[in-house]
Amino acid sequence: MKELSTYIIHLIISVTAVYLVFEFTGLDSHFMNNAIVFAAIYFLLWLASRFYDRSHFVKVPKALGLLLYFLKELAVASLVVAWDVITPRSRAESGVVALPLDARTNIEITILASLISLTPGTLSLDVSEDNKTLFVHAVYIKRGDVEGMKRQIKNGFEKKLLEITRKHYG
Repeated sequence: MKELSTYIIHLIISVTAVYLVFEFTGLDSHFMNNAIVFAAIYFLLWLASRFYDRSHFVKVPKALGLLLYFLKELAVASLVVAWDVITPRSRAESGVVALPLDARTNIEITILASLISLTPGTLSLDVSEDNKTLFVHAVYIKRGDVEGMKRQIKNGFEKKLLEITRKHYG
C-alpha cells in the first residue's frame, strides 16, 4: 500500500510540475512537449528516489512493455480477422479454452480478461468459482493446438501483467 501511495504522490507531483512548466514558460502544450517535460520530471523524481522505495520506477517500463505487447497482439489479430473476412475460405478453428490462472486477485483477473477480450478473435467468457480458471473462446486456434494457445496467453498477457501487479514475479 505504501508503494501505491508513493506512486500516486509522484504522479500528482509530475502532473502539477508539467502544468506549472507550461503555465510559466509560455511553451505550447503539444504532445511532444508534454512528453518531454513529463519524462524530465519523472527522471528527476527517480534521482531523488534513492532516499526511499524505487520499486514503482521499475514497473513503469514494464507497463509500457505490456502496452506495446497488447498493441502488437491487437494489430496481428486484427489483420488475421480482416484477412479471414476478405478471403473466400475461412481459417477459423474455434473452441473454448480453460486457462489455468496464476493471477489471483480480482484486479489481475479483470485486467487479464479485458486484455483478452479486447483482442480480436478472443473473448473471455467466465471465471471459475475458485478463481483458478479463465474460460476463453478463441476463434483461431492454430491446428487445434489448445496448449499452444494457453502458453501464448500465459507467457504473454498474464506474465507481463503479473510482473506489474506483483512485487516479485517470475
